Amino acid sequence: MSVELLDTPRFHGFRVRRQINGKTYQEYFSLKANGKRIRGAKRAAIKKVADARDLELETSQSSLKAKAAKEIHIDSKGRVRGILFRMKTEKSGTNTPVFQIGIMSTLDNKIVNTTVSINLHGLDGAWTKAVDFYTKHKQISKRSKAYKQLMAAKPSKAALTKLVRTKPKKKR
Repeated sequence: MSVELLDTPRFHGFRVRRQINGKTYQEYFSLKANGKRIRGAKRAAIKKVADARDLELETSQSSLKAKAAKEIHIDSKGRVRGILFRMKTEKSGTNTPVFQIGIMSTLDNKIVNTTVSINLHGLDGAWTKAVDFYTKHKQISKRSKAYKQLMAAKPSKAALTKLVRTKPKKKR
């Protein structure tokens, strides 16, 4: 709920404020008439109007949020935002190539992370597992265009090999 009662020397009333698609919507509902504070039924009526406006904004906000949560972002190099190629250093000190997935889950309503080993599953299998985890938590259907785009964005072995070679070694 984004309806707030403001009681300052400059303003007395309700403020409705929501952020929708990067833009802030803010409206004020005064609880003063002729320099005096409004009380009782009139105040309740103004509160009802403020709550109704907040509900309109909330509906718009949640529908845009749900739409944005299912969108996928593939950059000009074909990389998917949320699925990264990394060289993971194991406890033994060996480097293992993995796909690291870190996204906001619409399923669990929290940030989820996992890694999928390319050595263990092979490039195709690891990419499929990474995309399946991604689509499960973003609630994207396997029959959708977005799923097909994700599967097509699989990096080639040559691209991964190039990434491995260009990584600077950490200094100790």
